[in-house]
Amino acid sequence: MGKAKKLLIGASALLIIMVGCGVAFGRTLSGDDDLMFDDTPKTMDRILQEIRSHMQDYSIDAYIVPSVDAHNTEYISQHDRRLRYVTNFTGSAGTAIITLDKAALWTDSRYHLQAEAQLDGDHWTLMKQGVAGVPTQDQWLLDNLPGVAQVGADPFLITSTEFDRLAKVLIGGGKRLITLERNLVDIVWNNRPAQTAGPLLLLDIKFSGKRASEKVADLRKELETRKAAAIVINGLDEIAWLLNMRGSDIRYNPVFFAYVIVSRSEILLFTNPERINSSVQEHFRSEGITVNVREYNDILKGIEKFVDEGDRLIVASSCSQAIYAHIPVDQRIQVYSIVASKKAVKNSVEAEGMRKAHIRDGAALVRYLHWLEKNVDSNNVTELSGAAKLREFRSVQENFVDLSFTAISSFGPNGAIVHYSPTEETDTLITRDSIYLIDSGGQYLDGTTDVTRSVHMGTPTSFQKEAFTRVLKGFLSLGSAVFPTKTSGTFFDAMARRALWDVGLDYGHGTGHGIGSFLGVHEYPPSIVSNSASPSNQGLEENMFTSNEPGYYEANQFGIRLEDIVQVVKAEVAHDFGGRGALTFYTNTVAPLQTKLMDLTLLSDHEIELINAYHSRVLREVGPLLLDQGDNDAFMWLRQQTQTIVK
Repeated sequence: MGKAKKLLIGASALLIIMVGCGVAFGRTLSGDDDLMFDDTPKTMDRILQEIRSHMQDYSIDAYIVPSVDAHNTEYISQHDRRLRYVTNFTGSAGTAIITLDKAALWTDSRYHLQAEAQLDGDHWTLMKQGVAGVPTQDQWLLDNLPGVAQVGADPFLITSTEFDRLAKVLIGGGKRLITLERNLVDIVWNNRPAQTAGPLLLLDIKFSGKRASEKVADLRKELETRKAAAIVINGLDEIAWLLNMRGSDIRYNPVFFAYVIVSRSEILLFTNPERINSSVQEHFRSEGITVNVREYNDILKGIEKFVDEGDRLIVASSCSQAIYAHIPVDQRIQVYSIVASKKAVKNSVEAEGMRKAHIRDGAALVRYLHWLEKNVDSNNVTELSGAAKLREFRSVQENFVDLSFTAISSFGPNGAIVHYSPTEETDTLITRDSIYLIDSGGQYLDGTTDVTRSVHMGTPTSFQKEAFTRVLKGFLSLGSAVFPTKTSGTFFDAMARRALWDVGLDYGHGTGHGIGSFLGVHEYPPSIVSNSASPSNQGLEENMFTSNEPGYYEANQFGIRLEDIVQVVKAEVAHDFGGRGALTFYTNTVAPLQTKLMDLTLLSDHEIELINAYHSRVLREVGPLLLDQGDNDAFMWLRQQTQTIVK
């Protein structure tokens, strides 16, 4: 029997069919191992034809192409953008399913308009998640595949929990989910960018607030408690946080490609060894840890060592099926990521750094909005040039490293596309005729920022003012809430929507996400969403940071969103919820809310008091920094924008 082309992984068992030297699971840092003699871009028709040909070789009837990488990362490197390659869709969240005669893409409401514009309708069908009558991926597979069918997936690109769930669904319909030894997109992607492996940044204790040795000691206590020998860490931001290191392998995300195994006696780091130079080794020594470096591709071999010795290993619920299936069930402990939960609660140094970073970031945004107001009539400020100017204002701030994501700089109808980012083809002139939405952020050594403001530099319509004010009411309600420890994000999500729901309006995205400290702009478990069953909806604790971002979007007309980053802090109240502890939010973001867009008749006296108090603080904290930076005009503009509202 020749070497088989399949790796079959059932819901509860691992079967490797092979002869000879076995299946290679690893991911290289330099691209696919096949030699590529022709890097001419392929047509969509050819890409799908070649994938379907390989599907027949592997005897599968459908193939799943997700938007994540091997670390379940939301924002990914160019090397890992398989979904974009096969669909042309550039959104950060989606799943494609290719059968022998159909191809469909599922994405949520943030990207419906974007996907409509980017998909080739001759080859792809858009499935708008959340829209009535649109089948789920599960149902579509059951309805569109023959009675006995196999669905293929890359074991590194599907989490173990999702693999188990989908496998059970398909088994119920007489079908089977299997994983393949090679990624079919990688095989046909002839001009695939090489994987990045850039230099590492070593984070000083004055920014991290806690030495790596202390974090590792905390993990080893968990090993003792759970009677495990080691923990496998696959999250890139978790590894960066644990080791107090940052990287540049994914644009705007200061992480580096790696895995880590922490045992009771050693730390194994799986990455490109060439970048572990003498400076990095000295960093390890100063952090009080000894690190044994292994090749990135050797992660499964590293796991095997513990498995062979009969040890029990902890893995996260977000780990890949490849990692999960490599550990026998009686040696496997799977929980929500222990590192993610620890990282989400900022220490005092991180919390203080976040506050300071947001003040500097607020100065940059104020300077930009003032500049925009002055230059909008020149008829040469576009979404792209505006975003570039904002980056310029951020770049001069202390401790600035980079942006935290591509700016959502959107005017008029483009603002209705929730995660729109302008391109040269879509770049639109910013004028006084509609609402301009700017959602942007920065990476600073002492914190990560994410802020959204919606402004109208002309005369807003009565409906635009009503929509803005109803978004604002939810924004203020959430930001001023008092609540018991571990309150679910579902509570806040409904609170933020109430004023919109009162008149039958809504928005199609979550209300809040956690945020890292010089790490990912999206961080979990903090989560403010309507789905109480979400694994990341574990309740809020003191010193977690999350966004507060309700919105409203009128298709083909305008978009409105307000977003602050808030910190969970103790609340001073008469009672403490029967000993549970009372919490509230401290708003880190300091940037004015445009009063021109407010319908004061819809605001209560208390809401106006909240706005006035906030604006007073914005002027007090940002104003001196503007003067220090020599921008007296921006300071005077800010004074005007933060004048006391009198109803």
